Amino acid sequence: MSQKVVLMFLLVAMAGTATVQGQGTRVGFYATTCRRAESIVRATVQSHFTSDSSIAPGLLRMHFHDCFVNGCDASILIDGANTEKSAGPNLLLRGYDVIADAKTQLEAECPGVVSCADILALAARDSVVLTKGLTWPVPTGRRDGRVSLASDTSNLPGFTDSVDVQKQKFAAFGLNAQDLVTLVGGHTIGTTACQFFRYRLYNFTTTGNGADPSINPSFVSQLQTLCPQNGDGSRRIALDTGSQNSFDSSFFANLRSGQGILESDQKLWTDATTRTFVQRFLGVRGLAGLTFGVEFGRSMVKMSNIGVKTGTTGEIRRVCSAIN
Repeated sequence: MSQKVVLMFLLVAMAGTATVQGQGTRVGFYATTCRRAESIVRATVQSHFTSDSSIAPGLLRMHFHDCFVNGCDASILIDGANTEKSAGPNLLLRGYDVIADAKTQLEAECPGVVSCADILALAARDSVVLTKGLTWPVPTGRRDGRVSLASDTSNLPGFTDSVDVQKQKFAAFGLNAQDLVTLVGGHTIGTTACQFFRYRLYNFTTTGNGADPSINPSFVSQLQTLCPQNGDGSRRIALDTGSQNSFDSSFFANLRSGQGILESDQKLWTDATTRTFVQRFLGVRGLAGLTFGVEFGRSMVKMSNIGVKTGTTGEIRRVCSAIN
């Protein structure tokens, strides 16, 4: 059986379990109420991606940041003082205009039917596909939340978190160590700012002015050139060196080579418990292999059903940035 056939079989199997995992969501939720819902979102993401490919990682991370705060309920989209959108971890997120554009089109097609939370979940999947990743069936049927507080973002994973802390934050939502490694693998696309890792390059240790010893020494000088000690902290650097625009497993190869950009990312290799999953994605001999694209879809289905509001809970917002 060819690899392509195997992958398609696994994707179909994922679709079959989506309703069970979905806590009230299901694949094809809008099949009768708004038949073109998914195609409208897909076309909108495609249109924006054509003019600015950086919206793909932006939308993926926005969905992640939404789900880890009050569940996947589009609360991250709400405007206002002291909302999630205004919190430090979310200030540099991109793609709000894409969601707003898709919502405008869906309201014209099917008024009051498609939730902003579902648009965000679909857009995240479509972003992965546009960057050459595998697709997966997205269970839909979420409703939008009405609570959005900046103070609730404190449980978002941070770039200095230890693996133990990362595990705790993921486990709080029913996500295991494999889900952690898999979802962090989403850093295979996109960039980060120098301000979030430059401290690793200068005076990192207490014994002198050395760099983080977990960084490959030959890579340190490259990063120092890109991010000088007193340079522009907002300068953007690829999270997956050499492959920032392709959704592939090269991110894990970079961790193995000591070329993880964020401290929390590199720790997935230096910690023995998570390193095994990195090795399995890399096909290390003696370990059962994992196919990154397939496992990413599985973990995204799990994550995208964290704390979902369905049925009579929540609302369908007419404008994603404002509570009805």
